[in-house]
Amino acid sequence: MKLPVPVILFGGISLLNEISAQMVAPLLPILLTAILGAGPVALGIVEGGADAVAAFMKLWIGRRADIAPQQRKWMALFGYALSNLSRPLMAFPLTWPIVALLRGLDRIGKGVRGAPRDAILADATPKELQGRAFGLQRAMDYAGAVGGTLIAAAILATSTLSIPQVILLTIIPGIVVVVLLALMPNPAQVGATKAQNVPVPALNWGTLDASLQQYLAVLAIFSLAKASETFLVLRGHELGMDAVQVLLLWAFLASVQTVIALIGAPLTDRISKRSLTLFNWVTLAISYAALSLVRTSAQLWLAVALYGALSGISEGVERSYVSELGRSLGKGMTFGWYYMITGVAAIPAGLLFGGLWHAGGPMLAFGTSAAIALICAVVLGLLKPNGISGGAA
Repeated sequence: MKLPVPVILFGGISLLNEISAQMVAPLLPILLTAILGAGPVALGIVEGGADAVAAFMKLWIGRRADIAPQQRKWMALFGYALSNLSRPLMAFPLTWPIVALLRGLDRIGKGVRGAPRDAILADATPKELQGRAFGLQRAMDYAGAVGGTLIAAAILATSTLSIPQVILLTIIPGIVVVVLLALMPNPAQVGATKAQNVPVPALNWGTLDASLQQYLAVLAIFSLAKASETFLVLRGHELGMDAVQVLLLWAFLASVQTVIALIGAPLTDRISKRSLTLFNWVTLAISYAALSLVRTSAQLWLAVALYGALSGISEGVERSYVSELGRSLGKGMTFGWYYMITGVAAIPAGLLFGGLWHAGGPMLAFGTSAAIALICAVVLGLLKPNGISGGAA
């Protein structure tokens, strides 16, 4: 079976948007530390705070996407527009708190667009293809990360432009993203009236299925282990890598994740998503442990290769599993809860990781992440799945 047209179109939009985003993200640690004089705690605040600020909007947006499905496209459009407006403004930083504010606006845009977009994808895609659909979106994200990072590296290596000037150039793919989405037919327009007549549950934790409650509770703790990947750039910078080298490292990571996401996406429709989630969490714990042992730039390249191979299908699996567990809720609210839980955990996660890095170095920070991930995998494995079948269900 072929993937629906909205899935393909959003894949292209994700690709271009991520090109814009990843011309900025790997340069932030250098911008903060080398140009603005901030440290790992500030980086943790910037990255964690950005996700957490957006999280408080995600659940409401998700519910709104269920109440008014014909507005999902416009919610997504607003989110993409906000992100692609705030990113170029990071080219004019005065202090790191201003960067944190702009990064927060960028992530608010991600929070606004995430649940409506995923609801469109979930409703447009047959159940047996949802693993492929979400895997494709994540693969396009990774491919955009490769493209954006290589573009930034090429500009820095072959021109006299500074890091802030490279960041300013992100306005070009950003404009293309907004124009393409604005011109795209509204996928929810057909059948919207019928959908509006379906009752939407209140914003109440008790309305969630027990299996979804269990999973989201463990996921919130697991999210404390998911340090921002920008800390990999900071580690490279600490080990003496220059801006072009860390950009190539970032592009290498995204390349590995892209290949794994494309290869693994079809498998997620044939294997139990719960089993895949457990396997993924255990392997991520292994990759964090490997990163904690890095002492040279050569070792960092090897550890990043392992991390990329083991994390490539992570988010796609999580999102398809959430879609499965949230079968009694509207898709917008289901993904709203998912994004809110993971987003709210981002502030303590960023502060914890940055604080541990500052206090004991990267070995302590990555080692703690490995321990948290492994403990959460054990806890999830011990929980009864409450009627969620194995296999491809």
